[in-house]
Amino acid sequence: MVHSTRIPAGFLLKISWILEVFSVVGSSKIPSVYSKGSCLNLVGIVTAMRVEARCITTRHLPLGKMVNLGESTAIWLCGMGEEAARSAATGLQVGGATTLISFGIAGALDPILRPGDLVLPESIYTGHSLPVSLALRDRVQQRLPSYLRVIGGKLATSQKVLTSLVEKRKLAESTGACAVDLESGAVAEVAANAGIPFLAIRAIADPMEFSPPSALLNAVHPDGSANLARILSLLLQRSVTLSTLLRLASELRTARSTLSTVVLHAGMELGIQPNHVTTMHQNGNK
Repeated sequence: MVHSTRIPAGFLLKISWILEVFSVVGSSKIPSVYSKGSCLNLVGIVTAMRVEARCITTRHLPLGKMVNLGESTAIWLCGMGEEAARSAATGLQVGGATTLISFGIAGALDPILRPGDLVLPESIYTGHSLPVSLALRDRVQQRLPSYLRVIGGKLATSQKVLTSLVEKRKLAESTGACAVDLESGAVAEVAANAGIPFLAIRAIADPMEFSPPSALLNAVHPDGSANLARILSLLLQRSVTLSTLLRLASELRTARSTLSTVVLHAGMELGIQPNHVTTMHQNGNK
């Protein structure tokens, strides 16, 4: 006999709201895949998760392919992790990108950083230091509104998601970095080897004292979208609490708001045409 567990309607409404944040599914037409053309200046943007890419375009991007967003920008949704980011950056560079951007969220390694703070690092650390285009960084920062809190310093790359304060403190002490992500080091390395400019644009999602629980890592797909069945199972097993999911969703939404603000005000520095940005914000960029 199979026993069912009754789930309150209010609980399901909260879960659906969480999934709206974690698993954004676009309804636009599928874009054409970009092929190398004659554009002299092409900005290649690497983003790991759909919720990050959604801050740039409403299109439902294919995973692991270079997609044209206009004459001067291409984006590659690569999935999470160093190797996926390296493949994306290499593909963009081979496809004609003359600048590489690592775009998305990051975790704080400094207790003063809060969700929504913008990290525009001045260097990347991945076992060794990698350069950032300070000229491009300055141009982007100059276009941002004054209310946005912007931090420089060093961004570290980790080979895994850090799920505890102890892990974050250890990485902060060993690297001197203020924030951490999974992909920027690989993108910066490809750019350095190719001799082209690189910039990381990262909004803080999780503060130093709060991290995604390790149990949740197996409940997301490579593109960062949620596995509903797995999340419900974790909740019923009490491996993850609803309050934790709600906090993660809220902080992710705050980080995405910052990323959208960067695109709105500094999109032209990223090769994103004004009409594309206007359309994004007229549609609400949800």
